[in-house]
Amino acid sequence: MKAPPRLYVDEPLCADLYVTLDREASHYVANVMRRRVGDPLRLFDGQSGEWLARITQVERKVVQVHIETQSRLFVPVPDLLLLFAPVKKSRSEFIIEKATELGVRALQSVQTRRTTARPLRDERMALIVREAAEQTERLDLPQIMAPASLEDVLENWDGERTLIFCDEAGEDADQPWGGEHGRALPMLESLTTNPPGLKGAILIGPEGGFTPEERETLRACAFVRPVTLGPRILRADTAAVAALSLWQAINGDWKTAK
Repeated sequence: MKAPPRLYVDEPLCADLYVTLDREASHYVANVMRRRVGDPLRLFDGQSGEWLARITQVERKVVQVHIETQSRLFVPVPDLLLLFAPVKKSRSEFIIEKATELGVRALQSVQTRRTTARPLRDERMALIVREAAEQTERLDLPQIMAPASLEDVLENWDGERTLIFCDEAGEDADQPWGGEHGRALPMLESLTTNPPGLKGAILIGPEGGFTPEERETLRACAFVRPVTLGPRILRADTAAVAALSLWQAINGDWKTAK
């Protein structure tokens, strides 16, 4: 039997509550899914788990539902942040969508010296994370943090949180991408040394990578751990998915998922 449609609601939910869905959600339920009075829905608010609801009113632009029972308790995602330099719009959207699916707790656009693209608008990012969370059974939405420069991010960093710096360059200035000398430890090998419950963050650079000065600054920070994702130079969106997958497999909730 197909599960009822699942929607995020931006207000606290509890049993025996009547909720009027916003215009976008009402349109989706009534006109896209063609649900009617009496049909079930699943709702979540990002803080109290998931609730079974039933439609009590369907009008042209308004759908009202009645919250009946809690179907799932709230379980937070691991304490993992993704910081990424904006790239082309479609690729930034891909990063945000997949990061939500892969279970990051927060997202932040970071301006580096070689960043040429602008951060996505907050409204667009919010829509992407909402739809991705609805489709992947997440019980919350990742926090969308304000864009910041790399300098400001490092200056205000919580020293108790490890920053995984995806650094594909070597140290030979005469070779493309720095050659092979001085490469960072492979990420999989690096993560196996992490203590349980690590507060983590992953930093993905822009097209063209970080400048030598940025790499030097990052490597000088005690909380930064440079890693490599292999012998090939990955696009930013590919690197984000690869790094998040490795982190979740070693330190995240993939090992406990049922």
